Amino acid sequence: MSFRYDERIDGELASVDRDALIAALRALSPDLEVLHDTEDVRPFECDGLAAYRSTPLCVVLPSTVEQARGVLRVAAAYGVPVVPRGAGTGLSGGAMPIEKGILLVMAKFTRIVALDPIAATARVQPGVRNLAISQAAAPHGLYYAPDPSSQIACSIGGNVAENAGGVHCLKYGLTVHNILKVDVLTIEGELVTLGGDALDSAGFDLLALFTGSEGMLGIVVEVTVKLLPKPQCAKMLMASFDDVETAGAAVAGIIGAGIIPGGLEMMDNLAIRAAEDFIHAGYPVDAQAILLCELDGVESDVDEDIARVQGLLARSGCREVRVARDDQERLRLWAGRKNAFPAVGRISPDYYCMDGTIPRRELARVLRGVAALGEEYGLRVANVFHAGDGNMHPLILFDANRPGELERAETLGGKILELCVQVGGTITGEHGVGREKINQMCVQFTPDEIAFFHAVKAAFDPSGLLNPGKNIPTLHRCAEFGAMHIHRGELPFPNLERF
Repeated sequence: MSFRYDERIDGELASVDRDALIAALRALSPDLEVLHDTEDVRPFECDGLAAYRSTPLCVVLPSTVEQARGVLRVAAAYGVPVVPRGAGTGLSGGAMPIEKGILLVMAKFTRIVALDPIAATARVQPGVRNLAISQAAAPHGLYYAPDPSSQIACSIGGNVAENAGGVHCLKYGLTVHNILKVDVLTIEGELVTLGGDALDSAGFDLLALFTGSEGMLGIVVEVTVKLLPKPQCAKMLMASFDDVETAGAAVAGIIGAGIIPGGLEMMDNLAIRAAEDFIHAGYPVDAQAILLCELDGVESDVDEDIARVQGLLARSGCREVRVARDDQERLRLWAGRKNAFPAVGRISPDYYCMDGTIPRRELARVLRGVAALGEEYGLRVANVFHAGDGNMHPLILFDANRPGELERAETLGGKILELCVQVGGTITGEHGVGREKINQMCVQFTPDEIAFFHAVKAAFDPSGLLNPGKNIPTLHRCAEFGAMHIHRGELPFPNLERF
């Protein structure tokens, strides 16, 4: 039996007159797009976590703030839940619709409202693609730093909802570190501004609270982002290793030496082979692990850091270090890493992408633990992650057409997340909790802490209509999850001594 999320959510929602609701939505504006036929709403039944699907009552695609405000007011009046959705590239089921709810799709909000090269900021609507911001800023010598692997498709509104990062987040931070202000609609349709145009604002830091809240507190309608000057110079080196534990130890050595790379990424052999077959980046397919380390800044400083990192890697036990000859080769090496997820999709009918974060000092032990768990459950695991900040993305390979494999992949994923918690980490780094990790929230947090999370949500959304059943488990769910472990004779955490 799957305990992925609280299945009672839809059952507890009050019945609504579907025809009356759709008529009320259509009455808001003649050009408001409202989809409700089965075949029209089917493309929206899941986000990037395609293993879990649900058909919404209807899908609404507003194109103005007033239309979005009206949708929320209608939903509040009818007591109908609202699930916000951006580009649908999320990987935790956060934008998975509710059968008795409205799916509010913000994909038509695609304008870059203003770009100020002097202040180094841009005001953008939530449907603007992540990469489009940097493309618009490029003529001014500026760019937007957070760069998730899905940046060609993911939207800035979704980045705010999940607090997305990317391969350069080690040095430049996550979404929360790169935005100044968000304009948000509450469930009642009230427009609220969180943050400000200055680096700090008075009162509580509600901007930080809202960032990463997964659509549970409000709907983003505009974001003011920080822009950074393009580094004068960027150079990349690739180190190959005969075992993943040595590669993990090398990561700690680089950071421990006081060097902060622009990006520090790691891939194991399975991921290396998949990416090389797909992108032809020039990866050594016989290596058990590679590190990709990019240094950026002033050229003289970069050259000095490259030499220091080469020395550190040589002493750490790597078998080869290669510096990219030019910018073209550097970008090709990055392309292999950024396309690792689709590349793995070429070698397995299905894969389940996990997202946990651990202290860097525990990297080697957790990698051993992931390997041991994969053997225990009979499933291959490809490891791709932001090694510099400990954000792991184990990719569990399975075939959903084989009976029981999806369930084994789910269980294995949960064990990996619980291992992350046990070593002092957390169950997510940038993908969010959504519906995917809601059980593991019960592992990481106490009942009192979870009750506090519910109180925070209630302060923004008293009626509980914004994205219910996501992110925060009910206390009943946590009690049921704990009882399930006890019934099976399991501990909530793996025994670390095994690894």
